[in-house]
Order: sequence, then C-alpha cells, then structure tokens
Amino acid sequence: MIYMQWAGQVLSLMALLFVMVIGLAAAFAVVLFVIDRTQTGDAVRRNYPVIGRFRHIFTELGEFFRQYFFAMDREELPFNRAQRDWVARAAGGKSNTIAFGSTRNLSVPGTPVFVNAAFPPLDDQVAKTEPLVIGTDCPTPFLAPSIYNISGMSFGALSKPAVQALSRGAKKAGVWMNTGEGGLSPYHLEGGCDIVFQIGTAKYGVRDCDGNLSDDKLREVAGHEQVRMFEIKLAQGAKPGKGGILPGEKVTAEIAQIRGISEGKASISPNRHEGVDSWEDLLDFIHHVREVTGKPVGIKTVIGELEPMKDFLEAINARGPESAPDFITIDGGEGGTGAAPMPLMDLVGMTIREALPLVANLLRTAKLENRIRLIASGKLINPGDVAWALAAGADFVTSARGFMFSLGCIQALKCNKNTCPTGITTHDERFQKGLVPQAKYEKVADYAKGMIKEVETIAHSVGVSEPRQIRRKHVRIVGGNGRSTPMDEIFGSYKKPTQM
Repeated sequence: MIYMQWAGQVLSLMALLFVMVIGLAAAFAVVLFVIDRTQTGDAVRRNYPVIGRFRHIFTELGEFFRQYFFAMDREELPFNRAQRDWVARAAGGKSNTIAFGSTRNLSVPGTPVFVNAAFPPLDDQVAKTEPLVIGTDCPTPFLAPSIYNISGMSFGALSKPAVQALSRGAKKAGVWMNTGEGGLSPYHLEGGCDIVFQIGTAKYGVRDCDGNLSDDKLREVAGHEQVRMFEIKLAQGAKPGKGGILPGEKVTAEIAQIRGISEGKASISPNRHEGVDSWEDLLDFIHHVREVTGKPVGIKTVIGELEPMKDFLEAINARGPESAPDFITIDGGEGGTGAAPMPLMDLVGMTIREALPLVANLLRTAKLENRIRLIASGKLINPGDVAWALAAGADFVTSARGFMFSLGCIQALKCNKNTCPTGITTHDERFQKGLVPQAKYEKVADYAKGMIKEVETIAHSVGVSEPRQIRRKHVRIVGGNGRSTPMDEIFGSYKKPTQM
C-alpha cells in the first residue's frame, strides 16, 4: 500500500513537471512570437513568427547534412569525400588500396590520365627521389630533401597545437614547413623541422614599429639554423590583390607580440609590398633580403596573365641570372585561406592546372629553368595531383589543406570564426583541447610519407625510376569530347632542371 501511494506521488510530480515544461515552452514561444513579429530585420520571421526561425537553423545545418548524408563521394567542394578519405587513410598509416572499381568520372575535361609503361622498372631498379639544391649561389644554400612540403599557414590563422603538430610531423617526415605571413613562433621551431620564413606585405615578425622591414629582425630570424629559406609573398591564390586577414578575436597577446601588432584588433595586411612598384624594385628587394640573410630567397604569386611574368624574367636576364629569385611558388586561383572575400576566392587568378605548365614554359624560354626552382601550390592533396604537377614542370609541391586534413580537419568551413571544432584554426582553448600534438604529429608524418610513396608508385608505373623523371609525355589530359591528348602536345615538352 505504501508503494502504491509513493508511486502515485511520483506520477503526480511528473505530471506537474510535464505541465510546467509545456507551460514554459508555450511562454517561450509567445515571447519569440512577439520578438519575431515586432522585429524588422528578417522578413521571413516577421511574416512567419517562431517557425521562420527553422529556416536559419536548417541553412546552418545544411553543410553538415550534405557532407554526411546526401553528397556522393566525388561531389563535394572544395574537397570531396574521396579526396579527404585518402588523406585520412594515409595519415593513419593505413593501406590506401580500394576495391571493385574507381568512383572517379574519367570523362571530365581536364582529368589527367597517366600513361603506363609496357615494361616498368623492376623493384630493384627503382630509386627514391633525390634531394634538390635551392639557391646554389647563396652563402647558405638549401638541400631540400622532399618533393612534398607544408605550404604557408601562419600562427594566428592556425592554433598553437596545430603548429606544434605540423612542426614535429615535418621533422619526422623530412619535409619543410612554411611559416605563412604571421612570423616565426617558438612552436614552429620546437619540432626541429626545416622552415621557410614567409615575408608578407605587413612584414610580420621582421617589421619595425612603423611597419617597415627591419634588417636587425631579419638577421635574427635568419640566425636560426632551421630557417632555410625566405619567401616574399606577392599574392595568394584565394585572395590575389588583397592582404591577409586575421580577425580581432584571433589576435591574442602572444600573437600580437610575435607579429608586432596590437592585441585584440583585426590585422589586415596591405594588398602589396609598399615601395615595390616595379619588377626592378622587386629584384632589389630580393637582393636585399638575400644579402642580409645569406639564404635562398624566392617569391610566391598568382598568375593572372603571362605578360607580367615575361617582363619579370626579361628584367632578370637584363641584370643577370644571379639577380633571379632562387625559387618561384605558383599558387593557383583555387587555393585556400582562413578568410577572404568570395569574389576573390571564386573568380580571380588562373588555376594551377593552367598556370603551372605555362610558367614552366616561360622559364625554359628565358633559359632560367636551372636557376629558378618552381614550386606548385593549390589543392594538390592527393598523389595524382602531385605527380601531375611534377610532370607539368614543378620541382616541388606544397600543400596547406592536405596537411590540415591530416591533423583531423573535417572541412567545417569555420576557419574565419574562431570556432573550428577540431582545434586547428581556433584560439578557443575549449576547442584546442581536442588537438593533441603528441598524437597528431604522427599523422602529419604518415601523410607526407604516404604521399611520397604513392607518387613514387605512379612514377614507376609510367616507366621511370623516381618522380622528378615524370615528363609531360607520361600524362594525357581528357578533352571536352571525352578523348585524351598527350600533355606535351597541349603545352609542349619540358625537361626538368638538372640536379645541382
């Protein structure tokens, strides 16, 4: 009897709580109704109070549902599931073999198809990719060991644990790491990897109090043995014609100190280097940085048309090959970033697929292909992409987003909001806790090693012993009619620079 009374009391309490919850929900709905009906900023909510809010919710969740439930393996942008899954398997040290058949549509115009050899080299006839010297005339040239390296991502755009993991992983894999334009942090150095220091238009990390280049700070950075090269950034694929954008919420005290800027305030770099108004000025700038540092100096740019690059190479030859940059990094218009205006990201600059072979041809015509190393960047995250770039004329390939995927990036597209759920592009400690450098650096290293191994596999398949021997004749490009044409018929043949 006692238990019956106790059960009745519990049921009465639960009923009362249920009525209270319904009442609170109804009251909350009334409040939302009044707010929606009286506000003037959103027509849908004003005309359809309360239920109109679901439109915004579903819009926000649309990216999530498309990615996980509706998009096919090859449909997503900027990177589809098949591309990301390859990176995930490589980063996990797992086999990247697949079953049954390819899911790639091989009739899409522009698709590269590699030409398999009738008698490929046997296992005991293949070789690893040889290191290649950059800056042969510099006091301290760089013998770069890897064909695949980490592209520019700054501390500020990336979190502390992300930079730590990349630095350690780069060291283990034997690849270089580009600092991006945000300066040199202790987290870049702690892993012990080779570093390329990028000089952006704001001169972060090597600027004086007025924002001008400081030779003393330049020497200080060059004094680190790990800093192997300097890259002068003229343009970036995702935002050519506009400087870097770092939202104020990402400018912590530490980042402000490293960059030499004000804490908590948005930092927007100039759209180009002040005082560099011509190719002659640029050559002077390159010479100055090389004189101060004693290390190889190159440029990073995006190609919009070929005439300016022709003019640049003519200016180099007029002065002499010793005046040339030691390398040129070509970023495609499809390149990525943490924050950029959509028109620039979508519509400005040639893609790497068009620009790279054309620039390689210009270097050959100017007889500078052995003096200037060519680096390709822009959505090259899978082995076929890298092998294509080497065939097109690149000496090295760099990637940013490929290595972000190896860290666990889920393409949430929140890089500019300080709410990255994987802790890669946020300075919110709540999210950073999910990224443990001691575990993630192994994935970075495995991804780089897996990439190089499979590019070597492609090289052996086409009949050469190592990747830099892949030529344009080994690649066919699918045309609009579904038929493929040898790449050397489209862009001309191209012989790789000699090992120097």
